[in-house]
Parts: sequence; structure tokens; C-alpha cells
Amino acid sequence: MNRSLALLSGRLARRVASPMGLPRRIGCSRGLVSQAVKHSAAWKLGHLNHVAIAVPDLDQASAFWRDVMQADKVSDSVALPEHGVYTVFVELGNTKIELLFPLGEKSPIAGFLAKNTSGGIHHICINVSDIGAALETLRARGVRALSEEPKIGAHGLPVVFLHPKDCGGVLVELEEKR
Repeated sequence: MNRSLALLSGRLARRVASPMGLPRRIGCSRGLVSQAVKHSAAWKLGHLNHVAIAVPDLDQASAFWRDVMQADKVSDSVALPEHGVYTVFVELGNTKIELLFPLGEKSPIAGFLAKNTSGGIHHICINVSDIGAALETLRARGVRALSEEPKIGAHGLPVVFLHPKDCGGVLVELEEKR
């Protein structure tokens, strides 16, 4: 085998770790190429459920999405004391935007707004087929959950948040889709 072919073979076999420590790319003569890694799992990652935005004024934000952006459906505000938030959902057809406003002084959204006074993206939520199996797999792979067990979320379904330091800097919420 000639030297350039041997180098290419070595590069093709080399795996590069992703930020979460899982193999995701292989090198080749044309640069980095995504590596399709299939895992048989007891759960499946589903579609984007919503993007959550912390807002300093819930009425103003609701009016923006309803009146300026012309969203067809903007829900009424719902208090979720167990999560320390008021929520409003903006329906977008294939996904939603969740507007979050603090409920109480210990609200995690109050802390977020103290650092980001204009508000901003707080988290993304992705559906999973089995939240218990997802948690078991993710913990085995070093991804931390922010709670020991799932809680019931705004849609009345089990949810759990994953630590942003283990998810590329993004706070990820998993919601079990039934």
C-alpha cells in the first residue's frame, strides 16, 4: 500500500469526539464528514416540541406574537406554581413557542431575567418516546439531569431537563410524547 493511501485509511478510521464525548465524525481527504451512528434503543428522539423564551413582560410578549407576528393561536397565561412560572404557548403549526414569566421569587426564570433583562431563549424541548429509558441511556453516557425523576410539565406529560454543560451549552427539556 502506498504512503498516501495508508494515511487516508488511517484518517478514515479515526473518530473525533463530539462535545458530549460520543463519536460523531470521521476524517477523510475531503474534510470532516458526518458519521451516521445508529443505536438500537428502547426510546426514540422525536420532533422539536417548543422553544421556550423567558420574557420580562408576558402581556407584551403575547401581544407581539398575536398582533405583530400574526400567530393563529396564542394561549391564555397559565400559572404553574410547581415550576415557578407562568406560561403562554404560541402555536406555529409544526411546533410551538413557550413564553415564560416568573411566578414567585424562587422562580428559575427570575434568575434568568436578572442576568438577561430583555429576556431571551431559555431552553428547547424535544419529544421522546419513553422518558424513563431516555434518562437511563443518557445518564449511562454521562449526561446529567437537573432532577432525579421526571416531573409533570405544562402539557400534563412527564418532563425532565438536561444539564446545559452536557448538551453543548443548551438547556434541553425532554417531554414524553404519548
